[in-house]
Amino acid sequence: MNNRVWLEINLKTLKENFRNIQKAVSPCGVISILKANAYGLGVHEIARTLADAGTSWLGVAELNEAMMLKDVKLPVQIIGSILPDEISEAVKNKFILPITDLEIAKLISREAVKQKKKAECQFLVDTGMGRLGILDTDAFEIITKAMKLPNMFFSGIYSHFPMAYMTGGEFTLNQVFKFTRLLDQLKDEGITFKKVHMANSDAINNFPVTYKPPFNYVRTGINLHGSFDSQGQRVLHLKSILTLKTRLVSIRDLPEGTSISYGGTYKLPKRMKVGIVSAGYADGMPLALSNRGYVLIRGKPCHVLGRVTMDYTIVSLDQLPNAKRGDEVICLGGEGPQAITVENWAQIKGTHPYEIICSFGSRVRRVCV
Repeated sequence: MNNRVWLEINLKTLKENFRNIQKAVSPCGVISILKANAYGLGVHEIARTLADAGTSWLGVAELNEAMMLKDVKLPVQIIGSILPDEISEAVKNKFILPITDLEIAKLISREAVKQKKKAECQFLVDTGMGRLGILDTDAFEIITKAMKLPNMFFSGIYSHFPMAYMTGGEFTLNQVFKFTRLLDQLKDEGITFKKVHMANSDAINNFPVTYKPPFNYVRTGINLHGSFDSQGQRVLHLKSILTLKTRLVSIRDLPEGTSISYGGTYKLPKRMKVGIVSAGYADGMPLALSNRGYVLIRGKPCHVLGRVTMDYTIVSLDQLPNAKRGDEVICLGGEGPQAITVENWAQIKGTHPYEIICSFGSRVRRVCV
């Protein structure tokens, strides 16, 4: 039985997006970030496509996500954090592990010795994110101590930007300064790393300095999907890989004055033909589309009437007299000037595109095309 709501993920466009990013940052390598099941889109097909496109390695937030990718023939890096009780499994599976403090480094070293393996690790430096990592002011001391631990291979060092969507922002440039100053201090002690990365999707668009030496890799997640932060520049030529579709389940002729949906926030100004679309906020349709957004049916924009409900959305069919029950409905995506983008929804909802991409419900079938 087919799902009433499905999300089409265009793998050809995904590959094209990756190659456009790769070309823009060359000669840097590209790390594809596939956190949260590739932002909820389905990690396995996306990982295989990116591996075929030539990604350097894959990044995830935590161990369970890494385990989903252990059969992909690419290095997998946990870029967030690791818990003590996860270290044994992580070392066993040869994932690249984050060093966020000296205690974690010691625990990883102890486990690597126990397993008679060498654990590959990278230092995460907090230059201004305020979330995870070694504070840049403490990093020199902690890194020089960690380097002496047995059975450890420290292949890289990285940091993260919280505000790289702000073009030319002093905060971001100061982060770059802190990070490169640390690299210089370590180099004076004979400590260098093969893999140095700081750029996220926003930085690739707004701060070219982050894919110039000493940086030799970048990380990208949302840009792979053809989406951008609502602020900042969009220097990359990318296309959305997403189309959210459903069907028209009912067509009704309703009299003037009919109250539409919960709260009665819309009353028909005249006798109207309305359609009931089989997708609601449980499927990822933002509640903020109520009385504001539209869907595409037969290429025509059909405006949302009243409040979006959990399972259904009511739309005007005034300009589609020939609409039929079962017609395909594009909720997100489409072609040309009427296309509905992730950024459109983010703006209407007052959020950012990441939340939109991660919000498609569990009953939405993911279909790779």
